[in-house]
Amino acid sequence: MKIAVLNGSPRKANTAAMAEAFAEGAKEAGHQVEIIHVGKMKIGGCLACEYCHGKGAGKCIQHDDMDKVMPAYQDCDMVVYASPIYYFGMTAQMCAAIQRVYCIGKPAKAKKAALLLSAASPTPFTGAIATYKDMTGYMGLEDVGVITAAGDENGSEAKLAEIRSLARSL
Repeated sequence: MKIAVLNGSPRKANTAAMAEAFAEGAKEAGHQVEIIHVGKMKIGGCLACEYCHGKGAGKCIQHDDMDKVMPAYQDCDMVVYASPIYYFGMTAQMCAAIQRVYCIGKPAKAKKAALLLSAASPTPFTGAIATYKDMTGYMGLEDVGVITAAGDENGSEAKLAEIRSLARSL
């Protein structure tokens, strides 16, 4: 299985460790994994211009770093979203990468998805999880798991082992 892990953190942070742990577990299970650091990319949000559904024939009018992400989206069997929580939601970079899939409707081959979230506080996950659940439901993707890390759980070996275990179980 080809897995695209989108890391929404714009810096080396707990979410990067979560993405790496997922990749390690998935590779141990024989899967191909590509980590895409969308948090460090310049990706504009969807303009709702509808170019993609007209003249663009499924291609966005914007040409930015999403051009580097889209091939992985198109070719993966599973998408993993990894993001820190910034003010009750996923990072702006992650949200833009999610919105821009509008031009294709959903990843062409993907059947599964997972969500990895990191925050300092134990309470801000609700909005990001709801967005993920709504999105995966709309796209027809099987949710294989949501893992959150709050406070001292961030970077802990126990939490990283939980993530590796989820990835190995695929």
